[in-house]
Parts: sequence; C-alpha cells; structure tokens
Amino acid sequence: VQLQASGGGLVQAGGSLRLSCRASGSVISIGNMGWYRQAPGNQRELVASITSGGKEDYAESVKDRFTISRDTTVAVEMVYLEMKSLKPEDSAVYYCHAQHVSWDRIRDFWGQGTLVTVSS
Repeated sequence: VQLQASGGGLVQAGGSLRLSCRASGSVISIGNMGWYRQAPGNQRELVASITSGGKEDYAESVKDRFTISRDTTVAVEMVYLEMKSLKPEDSAVYYCHAQHVSWDRIRDFWGQGTLVTVSS
C-alpha cells in the first residue's frame, strides 16, 4: 500500500484546510484509515479515524471542528480531513494512516506527512 498525502499549508487562526490522502496498491484489504499529527517535541497522536464501514472517531480536541471522510473505488482509496476553525495548537505535521488486513497479520502504512501551520 502506498499513501500520498497533500493539502497542508499556512492558514490563519479560524481558517480552514482540507487534507487529502490517496492510497494505492492492495487497497481492497485496507481496513481502518485515519489521520495522525505530530507537533515538535510531542508524540504522534490520533486526530481522526474511519473504518471501512464509515464509522468515524475523533480526538476530543478536534471534535466538532474536523471531519474525516472516505471514498472507495476499485483501485484507489481516498481519505480526507476537513479542518475548520483552526487553532495555532493544530499546527503539526499530519500523517495519513492505513491498516492493511490479511489473513495472518495487520500492517500499518503511513504517508509522508503534510505540514499544517496555523498562525495566530
């Protein structure tokens, strides 16, 4: 599975951004997908996740501001993160994540990261 994330950038507090992640390869076996973020000096943390059935989960800090969605085709999985009312504390590198499920194991795949900077 290959993950390609895009959509980061610089935005003022209160603004919006939309992150996109394109998963290719063995996408038929992808289970959960999600977005994590890591700010300097902090551990990587889960922002939002979505199951193959569309069930969403969010970190408390982003509930009611961020929305995760997923679009599935035969050869490509897309996952999006719509971010609104951005705050300076949302600044981080955002990573796309996918779980690949096979009969004997579950593997985690990561995108390259996209930088989000929110200015005050």
